[in-house]
Amino acid sequence: MANVTVAEERPSGTVGVSHRLSLWQRMRRHWWGYAFVSPWILLYIVFGLYPLVLSFYLTFFNYSFVAPESRAFVGVGNWLQGMADPLFWKSLFNIVYNQAIFITLKNGFGLLTAVLVFRARWGGRFFRTVYFLPVLTSTMVLMIVGGYLASPTGPIQSLLVNAGILDAPVFWTFSRWLPMPMIALINTWKWFGISFVILLAGLYSISPDMYEAASIDGASEWDQFRYITLPQLRPQLFFLLVVDIINGLQMFTEVFALFDLYGGADNQALTPVLYLYAQAFDRSNIGYASTLGLLLALIIGVLTVIQFRFNPADD
Repeated sequence: MANVTVAEERPSGTVGVSHRLSLWQRMRRHWWGYAFVSPWILLYIVFGLYPLVLSFYLTFFNYSFVAPESRAFVGVGNWLQGMADPLFWKSLFNIVYNQAIFITLKNGFGLLTAVLVFRARWGGRFFRTVYFLPVLTSTMVLMIVGGYLASPTGPIQSLLVNAGILDAPVFWTFSRWLPMPMIALINTWKWFGISFVILLAGLYSISPDMYEAASIDGASEWDQFRYITLPQLRPQLFFLLVVDIINGLQMFTEVFALFDLYGGADNQALTPVLYLYAQAFDRSNIGYASTLGLLLALIIGVLTVIQFRFNPADD
């Protein structure tokens, strides 16, 4: 009892010093762990945290690589310009238009192939390999090949013209509404293997007893897919949706391979990252490009929070 009384009468500062000493002792005891982590921390500070802070600092200036001495403080002028820039909002509309098609096709086709391979009695390993091969292919190479195949002189349009489906070849790169759907189709060819693998793993995690019980109760194949397969795959579908939206808003290589820095003559394929790249390296407007990059990061963050807030997988 006396020991307890003595402990209660210690000054608060002594307890804090004792706590700090014990923390320091624990750090010294596990110094090797911090030694292994330190290279990653240094890399993050140099290539992650420092560029982020510098980008935020540059948003308050008109700054150019060509003439750094002419830097001028503009306050929140770059932010106001970015929020009112019609090209920036047009680039966001193009991405929404593209991703609405891409996410539907990629995950729909990935789910279909996953169900078919899951039910296949032979050739499962072969199909898993074949479907995933495009994911390993360079995006630049695949977009160039896909652009050629779908070009007016390519084999796809030639076949459609010869079959009478098309009256004449379509120059889709000059169209107002066709570039984004075509890019979505080519991107689906490349990336549906990711959805296929993730959803196939989700199918293997579903207990066969659930399907057996449903069959005994007289449920059809469609009812089993609707009431068992889809609900059980909610976490995987939600993950794919979040990743697809984030990656879609950062689209660059796909458009850069087929168009100029401004997404065509009418900006019909312009994306936010392509636009900020043009501002930085074509117009040498680093301050405004930094502002557009942070605005895009803010939009991605808000959309991600909203998705997690209304996550259907938690129901």
